[in-house]
Amino acid sequence: MMGLGVPRKVAALLDADRAAADVTDALAGAGITVGGDAPWDIQIRDPRLSKSWPLRAQLVKARLYNPQVARPFEVGERHYDVGNDLYEAMLGRRMVYTCAYYRDAATLDAAQEAKLDLVCRKIGLRSGMRVLDLGCGWGGFAAFAAERYGASVVGYTVSREQAAWAAEHHGHLAVDIRLADYRHATGHYDAVVSIGLMEHVGAKNHRGYMELAARCLVPGGVAFVHTIGGAGPRTQIDPWFDKYVFPNAAIPTLGQLATAMHGVLVPEDVQNIGPHYDRTLMDWWANFEAAWPRLRPRYGDTFYRLWKYYLLVSAAYFRTREHNLYQIVATPAGTPQPRGVRAS
Repeated sequence: MMGLGVPRKVAALLDADRAAADVTDALAGAGITVGGDAPWDIQIRDPRLSKSWPLRAQLVKARLYNPQVARPFEVGERHYDVGNDLYEAMLGRRMVYTCAYYRDAATLDAAQEAKLDLVCRKIGLRSGMRVLDLGCGWGGFAAFAAERYGASVVGYTVSREQAAWAAEHHGHLAVDIRLADYRHATGHYDAVVSIGLMEHVGAKNHRGYMELAARCLVPGGVAFVHTIGGAGPRTQIDPWFDKYVFPNAAIPTLGQLATAMHGVLVPEDVQNIGPHYDRTLMDWWANFEAAWPRLRPRYGDTFYRLWKYYLLVSAAYFRTREHNLYQIVATPAGTPQPRGVRAS
């Protein structure tokens, strides 16, 4: 618009008007009229409110709707299905897209295996156990648990590309990867794990997740959650990340998850490995940068700038401790603590 000679202030007002109209339409869909006569209608007294309509639009969307339930496959289609060649180049041998664990590891691949082994030890995994992996990604944990511990794993993902890759690479293992929303999980398991799913669950659905995990556990079973944790409760992530990287994501706080567990699951152990995510993201960035010459023809320079910003800003969140990474071991309320559960 500026290139056509529209003054900056006029362009800003037009953008604000468009955003205001979007919010007005969203509210109308919920039976709320801006300036209406009903007791529940919204009255705007100060015109300066239009200056922050884009942020308020996202807030209203998060308050009124439940996008994680309404559009569970959107994040799969827009993020995880971008291209397996990209993720193969960036993530390393196990294709694990979550925080690694570098305590005794010098490389990304070794650190990811250390993280997967830490999860297996925390849930007391043994040969013959059945595990439910909610938000299983490309099946990295499922394959590790089957190979190293002799477990059988059922995983759920909303990404077609992840499901296809897992079927191709893990078909010889006791691993069953299903293309479905985690809410459709059924059966009974010795352990229920989620490694990077909770960021896509949404605050309105935390309780439902905990109830599902408890419902799917056999007596003596263990639930495990590996998730980014924010410094304070928010209904949505940063608008830029919501638009370009992770639609409908919402970073939980440790307190929100503990509240959601009340009366359903008992936290047995909590560990914060957040500082390891800074290094993980920097390793992903180094891998992406090294692979870019062969990725560039397919993805283009605009994608390069977007992806660079995403990875490096994410690293900054963890470097400044604005975000952390929590691993939570929990058991069903009212049951004895299983012997196999290991603290960090």
